[in-house]
Amino acid sequence: MISAKNLQKFYGNLQVLKGVDLHIDKGEIVSVVGASGAGKTTLLQILGTLDHQSNTKESELMINEVEVTQLNDKELAVFRNEHIGFIFQFHQLLPEFTALENVCIPAFIKRTDPKDAEKKGMELLNFLGLKERYHHKPSELSGGEQQRVAVARALINNPSVILADEPSGNLDSESADILHKLFFQLREEYGQTFVIVTHNEELADMADRKLTMVDGLIVNA
Repeated sequence: MISAKNLQKFYGNLQVLKGVDLHIDKGEIVSVVGASGAGKTTLLQILGTLDHQSNTKESELMINEVEVTQLNDKELAVFRNEHIGFIFQFHQLLPEFTALENVCIPAFIKRTDPKDAEKKGMELLNFLGLKERYHHKPSELSGGEQQRVAVARALINNPSVILADEPSGNLDSESADILHKLFFQLREEYGQTFVIVTHNEELADMADRKLTMVDGLIVNA
């Protein structure tokens, strides 16, 4: 599913990733933990093709059997939209659109038929307990509901992998617990692979595997 070899990242003279090797199987839920500045978010951005490793010629990054380092920017954008879903600490919902419209945006970008996109969006919102919230705007939703809308948006194109960066970091403990359990329900229902960067020890320990990053390296892969 995901195979990375010798990922390195420099920002000027600062080396943030120092040769990361990683293998994640299809359907696996993996948490990534470590102190602030260890390189967790940088790794997630590279796995999500939002950023490039600094040593492209000496590294490998395979996602769903595609060597993404060989794709140009246009091909990467298409690949990202179709194969990768993102969940962030802050939901990043567009305030002028309803919950259903926000969920459907990636499908519209993919040029999915609007009726099919809305049908899939409603199915996901139903699964996530938001059947009565289709037409509510983000300001009319609780923090936990907003984040569940963001989860539905990440799933709308049926991506192979979901990358989550501190997904419950902005939620109260009850909403966080609901979200954490949903990840496992979603894996059972839709079969996605999850890579979750988190400081939440409970979520990290729930994962199939917990990877620890220290100074730009995974120390327990």
